[in-house]
Amino acid sequence: MDLRETLRIASRSIRSHKLRTVLTVIGIVIGIASVVTFATFGASVEADIVGEIGATTASNVYVLPTPGSEDDGNGPGPGIGGLARPVFTTSDVERLREIEGVREVLPRGNVQVSALSHANDTISRSQITAITSASFPADAIVAGRAFRSGEQEIVVNQAATRAFEANLSVGDSLAITRANGEQTTVEVVGVANRTTGQFSFASFSGQPRFYVPIDPFYETTIESPSLGVNQRAYPQVTVVAEPARIETVKGDIQAFLEDSDAAELKPESVELTAQTSGDFVEDIQDIINQITRFVTGIAVIALVVGAIGIMKAVGARNRDVMGLFLAEATILGGAGAVVGLPLGLAVAYGATAYAEG
Repeated sequence: MDLRETLRIASRSIRSHKLRTVLTVIGIVIGIASVVTFATFGASVEADIVGEIGATTASNVYVLPTPGSEDDGNGPGPGIGGLARPVFTTSDVERLREIEGVREVLPRGNVQVSALSHANDTISRSQITAITSASFPADAIVAGRAFRSGEQEIVVNQAATRAFEANLSVGDSLAITRANGEQTTVEVVGVANRTTGQFSFASFSGQPRFYVPIDPFYETTIESPSLGVNQRAYPQVTVVAEPARIETVKGDIQAFLEDSDAAELKPESVELTAQTSGDFVEDIQDIINQITRFVTGIAVIALVVGAIGIMKAVGARNRDVMGLFLAEATILGGAGAVVGLPLGLAVAYGATAYAEG
């Protein structure tokens, strides 16, 4: 049968099995589109995350409690999305500063509020962030200055300046209503485009952010197990390390955490971790790769089914389809056995020799 006759028969068969043909094409389109979409999306997300980290957060070590494998009956512990349990005392912060290779230790806490008001306009807000002035690098302040510890001052990001009907600017007053109803008036002294202690992939510019000094706004205290006195306690601490020693510093921090106040204060269901920006990137890459492999597997199945559909659409008999796939399975299985058997024997021999040596 020549090519022209083959194409004529195939075209006639496809026209006579319209539903089967349409479903087959849809399956192939979905399979190919899924693989391309997820591969492209994964590469794009990975590039965005790496781009956000850059040189500004590559030296950060994030010290925080994360959910463990057990539950203490009070629900899951705080993780990246729920930094609410204060376990790192002032004593822990001071001891972290003593680790060799540490440039700065930046505690962070949340101040519970109900609303923020400016120029007769009020917005609802559940919390604002309490940090130290050292959290603002010199090039992060785009207007004004960083706040001073002990003062009734606030620094906002550029999105926060547009959160009210009348734009906020340096020198304006902002009324903070606490969760207990107490109201405090602060002065906007600066506008920042980032802070050192924020997570490397947390979008800073997209959402309004408000920062106040730990002293006098952050009032969460707890008794230090090592000193027996009440101290401020924080849910997260960011350690800025010397770039060349970040992995060493991370290891020293992890060792310190085993003998810290936080180790005594944390519930059984919570683990204390020290993670770098690179660790977060690797975790996200693993998730993206797993999703991509899963979707690719589904796409391959869809394409195989599509191939069968095409063969059926052009008039192939069941035994022809079965024979083709049995032949392919035999060839691939035989090739796998030929390669896999000696490879498995070699690996087993090497592992045995290593164990005995």
